[in-house]
Amino acid sequence: MTDAEGSTTAGSTRARDYAAARLRLLQQEAPSGPSRRAALAELTDGWLAELFAAGAAELRGVSLVAVGGYGRGELSPRSDLDLLLLHDGGDSTALSTLADRLWYPVWDLGLALDHSVRTPAEARRAAEADLKVQLGLLDARHLAGDPGLTAGLRTAVLADWRNQAPRRLPELRELCEERAARHGELQYLLEPDLKEARGGLRDATALRAVAASWLADAPREGLAQARSTLLDVRDALHLTTGRATDRLALQEQDQVAAALGLRDADVLLRQVYEAARVLSYAGEVTWREVARVLKERAARPRLRAVFGAGRAAAERSPLAEGVVEHDGEVVLARGARPEQDPVLPLRAAAAAAQAGLPLSLYAVRRLAATGRPLPTPWPAEAREQLVTLLGSGRPTVQVWEALEAEGLITRLLPDWERVRCRPQRNPVHIWTVDRHLIETAVRASELTRRVGRPDLLLAAALLHDIGKGRPGDHCREGETIARDLAARIGFDGDDTAVLATLVRHHLLLVETATRRDLEDPATVRSVAEAVGSHGTLELLHALTEADALATGPAAWSAWRGALVADLVERVSALLAGVEPAEPGAAAPTAEQERLAVEAFRTGGPVLALHTRTGPRSEETTGEASGEPEPLGVELVVAVPDQPGVLPAVAGVLALHRLAVRTAELHALDLPDGVDDGAVLLLDWRIAAQFGSLPQAARLRADLVRALDGSLEIAARLGERDAAYPRRRGVVAPPPRVTVAPAASRRATVIEVRAQDAPGLLFRVGRALETWGVRVRSAHVSTLGANAVDAFYVTTGEGAPLSQDRAVSVARALEETLRA
Repeated sequence: MTDAEGSTTAGSTRARDYAAARLRLLQQEAPSGPSRRAALAELTDGWLAELFAAGAAELRGVSLVAVGGYGRGELSPRSDLDLLLLHDGGDSTALSTLADRLWYPVWDLGLALDHSVRTPAEARRAAEADLKVQLGLLDARHLAGDPGLTAGLRTAVLADWRNQAPRRLPELRELCEERAARHGELQYLLEPDLKEARGGLRDATALRAVAASWLADAPREGLAQARSTLLDVRDALHLTTGRATDRLALQEQDQVAAALGLRDADVLLRQVYEAARVLSYAGEVTWREVARVLKERAARPRLRAVFGAGRAAAERSPLAEGVVEHDGEVVLARGARPEQDPVLPLRAAAAAAQAGLPLSLYAVRRLAATGRPLPTPWPAEAREQLVTLLGSGRPTVQVWEALEAEGLITRLLPDWERVRCRPQRNPVHIWTVDRHLIETAVRASELTRRVGRPDLLLAAALLHDIGKGRPGDHCREGETIARDLAARIGFDGDDTAVLATLVRHHLLLVETATRRDLEDPATVRSVAEAVGSHGTLELLHALTEADALATGPAAWSAWRGALVADLVERVSALLAGVEPAEPGAAAPTAEQERLAVEAFRTGGPVLALHTRTGPRSEETTGEASGEPEPLGVELVVAVPDQPGVLPAVAGVLALHRLAVRTAELHALDLPDGVDDGAVLLLDWRIAAQFGSLPQAARLRADLVRALDGSLEIAARLGERDAAYPRRRGVVAPPPRVTVAPAASRRATVIEVRAQDAPGLLFRVGRALETWGVRVRSAHVSTLGANAVDAFYVTTGEGAPLSQDRAVSVARALEETLRA
């Protein structure tokens, strides 16, 4: 056997031994943690050192260096091995041979490898050219070979980093901000990237780099534990998926939670969010300190020219009692006494938000450490300062997060702990529950000029989802909590009752407007009975808009806003004593009459398309405008009365990728002078899901085919449904069909909640027609992947269904949709 063959055999044996030991380590039942990461790094160190020793032979002036995460000794199961073969410029052929003997065994085991071969000078030049290379070298750790060579590089790289910090740190901050813009904020994402998102592992590395510069340091409390938590989750994610992924996808969260010994995915996400908040807040504070130090350094030459060797003290500008602005931050005045002034935390927070300045870390910590608890109920000043804080707009978010980071919020509002970092498993929501509440207050602050009691609007915005921290209906639970908290904050009995009503009914307007027939007097009366007064209705209208805008882009639109405004106008009239008229058979418009006559004479469907517009909202344009905003498209279809019209039209619209918002159906008697007969008139509100609307002629041609049976809608939609994108491994909850009690005296209202999919309205309409049930109107609402539709149905003679038949139809429809 030659020396080369013997070396290859020995290398293969070492690789098999390492792979077996690695597998045993990763299959241990002990959960992920620092000890296992360190053990995996130590095991890998030993193997690589053996490979180096076998390949280096008599080679001198060479060392093997771990950099990046491996340099920190933090190996997750699927982490890359970041290696640098450092040399002093010796024999290039021998170096190439050594590199092959190091890299190929790593690749043969299927391990990811990031490698380079450089002299110290080349490594420093690479670091100068690429900030990411420099960050990796800051964590350089010697593995094998010449330790002096590694130590020299480490010393030089650290010296370069500290000398270049005034230039490099702003570059690093920009890199962090760009990454956050791409990947979002870890503390709010349902499927977060544990590494790249703001508050993730990359940010933890950036904070280490800032500390290494000696210019500033991050607040240390909780930082190491937060970083360790994210690493533990990533370890479990790697083992669960068998892939080198940092994205905590929905379908893997339960398995990852189980691997970590946690109760469920919600507990897992809360731990992740809490860790991310610690890192995000530490980064915010640290980067502010970096900016302050760099600004001070830049100003030093000018100060010397003016003041000589001395330093001019930064001015302290009064903001409120016991609160001043100092060097771009809000701090406590020298004479402030938190231990004697329980309102000081709220006063300082309100002053900071009003000034648009951050609260100093040291001020918040002093308030948390020495502040006195507020009495119950709060004094009037405390309540006013809270309202001022909530009404300060966007700066409220940063100030609130600073208070929350030091536990001051849960001290002021104990029920806040239940919603803190609480995930919302609904793709419509883009925030956790607590962040959504603050975002709602921010949105409400823009609407305070519309209401007579802005303080109640802002308080309701803060509390409207507080019940999500308890099991059961969060509106009902929230009503109870809101009563307690309102009394604690110091609102009187009448105001407390209004706040409780707002919390209890904060979904009432939008749900009623989008799922009920606004022409039905029962709809308007039910809302009027719930709100009770003009003042409460006014507040509820503003709260509804603020809540929807704070939820996410899918929760509010000009169309929804117009429906809610219409409902509010009708309810306001009823509260003023104007009874809603019982609608009879409305006289047809001239266009409807023309369409009906044409449909009867041609024997086929006739279509008309109209774009509806309304006042353009500030949310769309950034400012109020007289320009009209599209509210969707009105499609009017007239066709001789016959079975199957509703599912036919719904199916054609689905095939053309048109989303249906509302649909109203009624039979229209033909005018005098026309042969006896009736025409079915369908009035739809539609919107294009993709691209532009199709031409009316194409819709009509397909509708003709659908009515005569030559267009196989069910088969076409089945093909579409099979290709509909779904998340791998995610099973949608089953559909639910219910009968809404006492929703209308003219029809029976059947509610359908199901996974949104092409043709859902077609399937419902076809099933109802099969059972001899007529659909008078349909009100369609889609929230994320969930369809929430309401159908006003009657018997063939136009009467509401009996209770027994309504329940039977609902059950049968639910079974049909489950199939």
